[in-house]
Amino acid sequence: MVLKVFRWSPGSRERIQRFWVPAKEGMTVLDALVDAQRRLDPTLAFRYACRVGMCGSCGMVINGRERWACRTLLKSLKTRIVTVRPLYHFPLIRDLVVDLAPLAEQTARVGATFVPREEPAAFARVGANAPERRRIDPAIECIGCGMCVSACTMVANDERFPGPAALNRLFTVNADSRDAGQADRAAVLFSEDTLMRCHGQANCTDVCPMEISPTESILALRRRAVRGLLG
Repeated sequence: MVLKVFRWSPGSRERIQRFWVPAKEGMTVLDALVDAQRRLDPTLAFRYACRVGMCGSCGMVINGRERWACRTLLKSLKTRIVTVRPLYHFPLIRDLVVDLAPLAEQTARVGATFVPREEPAAFARVGANAPERRRIDPAIECIGCGMCVSACTMVANDERFPGPAALNRLFTVNADSRDAGQADRAAVLFSEDTLMRCHGQANCTDVCPMEISPTESILALRRRAVRGLLG
């Protein structure tokens, strides 16, 4: 098979390099990249950790779609030519490696961190079967791989839009009855570059390997914000 890989390093121009990799049964895109690096070009840079589809480190754009390289079988792509490039909308570090710092920065900017109450009357419990826990259950498994941000067209068009990962996290925090930061987030939620900027295309939901729907989380934030306005 032919592996067409995006190459870039500081001080050089973008280019596509072709590697001829012998495809084997059960081989993933990550396996092919590792083979190309070890056998053909040790300067090829990409990120991975667990290799078993858990950490999300190997997120990249494979044949035009955001995927985890370790979960993507070559056989599933049904082509002898596989194109690999880094995630969109993140600063490039080298080749397929991007800087995910903007993900954390946007999450902090919208206040998507838990704010404890000053003097809780007692230790607050939210059981696994509590209604509020069940409401956020579909949204809490985000591991910050950045693929939803890469797939989001609004991130590309408005640098002030925080993106689906940050807003999904904001939904889980805002729905927590123990959180005391909801009032302070109101200005962020109603700004023109936050909830209203999402066009509901659901690209983020389509590519999420954890089967989270940031689109639904954003819609839930909108409903909550409207209810707060109506009092």
